[in-house]
Amino acid sequence: MASANPPGAKSRPLSPHLQIWRWGPAMVVSILHRATGGGLAVVGLAVLLWWLGALVTGPEAYATFTAVMGSPLGLVVLVGLTWAFFQHLCSGVRHFVLDIGAGFELDANAHWSVITMVVSVLLTAGTWACIFAR
Repeated sequence: MASANPPGAKSRPLSPHLQIWRWGPAMVVSILHRATGGGLAVVGLAVLLWWLGALVTGPEAYATFTAVMGSPLGLVVLVGLTWAFFQHLCSGVRHFVLDIGAGFELDANAHWSVITMVVSVLLTAGTWACIFAR
């Protein structure tokens, strides 16, 4: 590989990239935080605007919305949005704790990263269990 330095200059390391990093829970949670934020902004906003539009348009439009959201594909979208919300929330709380200076030790950081993912799944399951219990 050609050097990025001019001839005669001291050799400097190249910038690290994803192929050399060892994946861990903190990296996964960080990427999930960004992905869930984007998903909530795009998909969540689209569903919210469709729901509000169906409310003001009339009973037929609202019936269409509820039929689509009640279908298997609609439920996958709603469950996915619920999980994205809880994952983003739990990750935000984790980042808040890191911002106050706690949890930077490698073991603690990995531990809380895994807990973040587990709690988001449990909160999603509990929310939908309550919804389906009605």
